[in-house]
Amino acid sequence: MDYEKDIKIDEDSLDLEWLDQPALFMKYARHLAQARRTQDEAKQEIDVVSADIDRQIREKPEDFDIVKVTEGAIKSALLTEPDYQIAYKKYLDAKYEADMASNAVQAFNQRKDALENLVRLHGQQYFAGPRLPRDLSDERKKQEKKVDSGIASKIKRTK
Repeated sequence: MDYEKDIKIDEDSLDLEWLDQPALFMKYARHLAQARRTQDEAKQEIDVVSADIDRQIREKPEDFDIVKVTEGAIKSALLTEPDYQIAYKKYLDAKYEADMASNAVQAFNQRKDALENLVRLHGQQYFAGPRLPRDLSDERKKQEKKVDSGIASKIKRTK
């Protein structure tokens, strides 16, 4: 997915942008759903790894250099275990991806709003070329010249 490319709007092709909008939104909404699923799976893996390490600590606390088995000691030993750290890193990566996917879906909602506003502005001829104000004094001089030359030609014909 190329988020940077997909989010851009071509103001000269608003009709095509509108046709693409639902498909792009669905593409990123689907990606968000998958990212959340991956995050949930990573969270579940943390829980399984934590439960397994917790069980191992309670069965053989001496293997983890624990003299007295307390909840605090178990939690401290759990946090230092490589398997737990790997699972937690995987969870953080999945959470980051889900957060970014959520932001992308929000951006596509904003893209839809931007498209609506661009169409509204287009309908109000906001993008039409500039119109120069009329120079009435110049137009009047041209008109007078026309009138004067018309009268002059009629006077010459009557002679």
